[in-house]
Amino acid sequence: MAASSSPAAAWAFAAATCVKLLLIPTYWSTDFDVHRYWLALTHALPARQWYTDQSSQWTLDYPPFFAYFSRLLSLPAPLVDPNLVSVPVPESPPFAHLLYLRLTVAFSDLVLLGSVLLLARDARRRQRAFLALSLVLWSPALLAVDHIHFQYNGFLMGLLLLSLYFLEQGWDLAGGVVFASLLCSKHLFLVAAPVYFMYLFRHYCCGRGVIKGLGRLVLMGSGVAAVFAAAFAPFVYYGQVKQLFDRLFPFGRGLCHAYWAPNFWVFYIMLDKVLAFLLRRLGFNVAIPEASFTGGLVSNSSLFAVLPKVTPITTFLLVILAMTPCLFKAFSNPQPKYIIRWVSYACTCGFIFGWHVHEKASLHFTIPLALISMDNLNDARHYFLLCIVSCYSLFPLLFENQEYLIKVMLLLTYAALMWVGFTSHFAANSDQEGKRINRSGSTVQNGLIGSIGLSYLLGIAAIELWSQVFHQRVFGDRLPFLPLIMVSFYCGIGMMYSWMWQLVYIVRHT
Repeated sequence: MAASSSPAAAWAFAAATCVKLLLIPTYWSTDFDVHRYWLALTHALPARQWYTDQSSQWTLDYPPFFAYFSRLLSLPAPLVDPNLVSVPVPESPPFAHLLYLRLTVAFSDLVLLGSVLLLARDARRRQRAFLALSLVLWSPALLAVDHIHFQYNGFLMGLLLLSLYFLEQGWDLAGGVVFASLLCSKHLFLVAAPVYFMYLFRHYCCGRGVIKGLGRLVLMGSGVAAVFAAAFAPFVYYGQVKQLFDRLFPFGRGLCHAYWAPNFWVFYIMLDKVLAFLLRRLGFNVAIPEASFTGGLVSNSSLFAVLPKVTPITTFLLVILAMTPCLFKAFSNPQPKYIIRWVSYACTCGFIFGWHVHEKASLHFTIPLALISMDNLNDARHYFLLCIVSCYSLFPLLFENQEYLIKVMLLLTYAALMWVGFTSHFAANSDQEGKRINRSGSTVQNGLIGSIGLSYLLGIAAIELWSQVFHQRVFGDRLPFLPLIMVSFYCGIGMMYSWMWQLVYIVRHT
């Protein structure tokens, strides 16, 4: 990024930080209690007890590097309050504890800022660096999940973007090592590993002669192995490998999370329920399973009344199958300029077809896609719709009345930012066919959404109106989960569209 853009970057980050500070007193989820306990756990107990301690229900289930990260964040905590890092943790945290943990999230966002600044220096983004920064730093989904609900996605996404920056620059070894560090911080990014493997093997190791290629393969393997050894070797020494991996991969939790993420399995479950209802009405004896799709009540599979049951291996195979065209492209034509798009698509596949997907996992592909949303008008159209759908799908996470206006204003403000930013950008540049767009931006305005997209977005407004106004009046206390199902099902349509759009684009244009 040019030096003249530095004040704008500082302003964008400062504005985002001010919003984060204003959100400190808001609602927090059980994830706050989880991370509060992990902070105390990693400070008060030796590492050999981190993955065996069961004094709390909030057991550590992230990889070791995140545990080390929690330990690092805990070091200044006794200066605020020694009880902040004592086990057991206080049942009701005082405001000082809330303030400290909220500030650690905001502080860790510096990793995200640095990564976006590096990516914005690329020649393709240099002229729109401020917009790229704003789209990432002001993401309403990221603000809601990290700074209200409470998580550290900004830090983790910063590591992912740093890895992608290295790959875009041709620094493959550094990109692979940073991605390995990310996997040792949050294992859910494993879904992007096949793309990384194909790309790095083909781009870094192949086409350079047998000897040099093998040398590079050994070098990359050694770098990645060193990262994993630094993370997991102590727990191998403690004989806790099985305990650790049982924590990381609890397949018994069920196919879906407590709130159904808007993905393929929403339609599968709904189809099964509709078929069961119709068959029972026709006189067939269809047993309705009592097992939950969302909890640990079904061991390692989720039962259905009519359709075949789904197991973790089924979802794994579907994810790989959906990813196959992207893997082929990454192997046959490993160009750095496509790596963000490929990794985003891999994360989308994991979200759409994965096992026990959290709705918050949409951040894994919406944040990287923000950086390429200005490459052409079609990307901008796709991102505009996807980001609104993704953010709205997170509304049920913030269910308390005092946060309602906050989440609505965050979404509407960001939608306005996208509209103004994209129309201004494409009004000053040629569109994909090379046709000049006039300064008024009218051509962009007419084509940024389209009639189908506009109708779909109006459907979101209708669902929200029903949920907030009419549901209670029509059904009273009956069917309390109907609004949630409507949000999940309707947003699932948008997410499935995004997955198919990305797939078609990758097949045709990369």
